[in-house]
Amino acid sequence: MKVKLGYKTDQEYFAINDSDNRIEIDMLPREDKKAMSPTELLLSGVIACAAVDIVSMIKKKRKSLIEFSGEASGERRDEQPRKFTSMHIHYRIISPDLTQIDAEKIVHLAVEKYCSVASTINESTTLTHSVEVVPN
Repeated sequence: MKVKLGYKTDQEYFAINDSDNRIEIDMLPREDKKAMSPTELLLSGVIACAAVDIVSMIKKKRKSLIEFSGEASGERRDEQPRKFTSMHIHYRIISPDLTQIDAEKIVHLAVEKYCSVASTINESTTLTHSVEVVPN
């Protein structure tokens, strides 16, 4: 796996993967933001990586999936490097036949065992997760 980085301005870049998919990246102030920052991309990577496995496991259990969404948040150090000290990912699943207990097991497996992005995060960063199942 490889990505190439391109320069636009001192605070704007782009990355292109092996399939020629392009993503814009910037470190502009919030009011001028045009794209995600590298740290936002990391949070997105964690929540999306586990999501793929969660959806797959729900479908393997032959449970209905009406809607699936999530939110990731992170706390960072004030001093340099401003690395994440904690992250929390929360998923919301609308399903008429998936129980809360089954969803918690699935999310735990996805985040703790199968998600390669979550597994790459250093042990000094606390990663927590939660799930809410809404019956349809």
